[in-house]
Amino acid sequence: MSKHKIIFTLLLNIILFFTISCKNKIEEKVIDTTVPVTLTSIDTTAIESFQDLNATATYLVKNNIKANTTGYLNSVNVKSNDYVSRGKILFSLKTRESKVLGNTVNKIDPSLNFGNAITIKAETNGFISAVNVQEGDYVQDGDLLAIINDSNSFGIVLSLPYNLKKNVAVGNKFSVFLPDGKEIKATVQKFLPTVDMESQTQSIVLKCDSKQDIPENLIVKVRINKTSNKHTISLPKSAVLSDETETNFWIMKLINSTTAVKIPIEKGITTADKIEIKAPILTKKDKILLTGNYGVADTIKIRIVK
Repeated sequence: MSKHKIIFTLLLNIILFFTISCKNKIEEKVIDTTVPVTLTSIDTTAIESFQDLNATATYLVKNNIKANTTGYLNSVNVKSNDYVSRGKILFSLKTRESKVLGNTVNKIDPSLNFGNAITIKAETNGFISAVNVQEGDYVQDGDLLAIINDSNSFGIVLSLPYNLKKNVAVGNKFSVFLPDGKEIKATVQKFLPTVDMESQTQSIVLKCDSKQDIPENLIVKVRINKTSNKHTISLPKSAVLSDETETNFWIMKLINSTTAVKIPIEKGITTADKIEIKAPILTKKDKILLTGNYGVADTIKIRIVK
């Protein structure tokens, strides 16, 4: 073989080698453009959802105990935080006249009992939250002597966001969690007729189902059940994507065995692991990307990983 033929043969082999190598690289690049993904399907079971809201234990009715005449306090029989029963004598009063002339008149005619103290009694069961006077004080008719928290009015007041009102009705029972971990049951008694203008919340009153030793002003948590009673369409959380502001949501849906496209959705209830899809209507036949869906284009070529 001549020298020229040898050189020509070598050049031809080099050209063939580079041609095959480039072809292989092109084929490799085509394969690399597919995105490895895993799939999930639609879940139609009811979504269990709860929301815990802060509420305050309080007495809704506070009875003001006032002096029923002008005079001197002859006795003070209660102090703050005492529990009193209806009819208990809280205070006794003597008028200035009876204090000055009582003994003199009684000496003349003991049957008159002039100068006996005038009693002031509790009109309800409850706790004394404040005592504003002490024995010997001079008070006038109508002066405030003490305040009784009516034990029958004890309740839990919850400021309910108005958008959750559909989940609450009079007579509903809810779990209430105390700061020490104790759980009690309470029933919705009534809705107060106004809504806070700024927070757009409406106060509701819950009554404990059993007698509880809960101090006033204790902050508790009321668990609102938002579980849907009907079948819903939902997906795992990782199948639903959103923009940075979380105002737009979408999924990547399989349209054939190798292609997935972006589908905008309307999101519903969200739980720890699932999201309700309110629109569009999906079926159990639809296949949605579970992984490999993040940061991709609106239409992508996929490779299903099993």
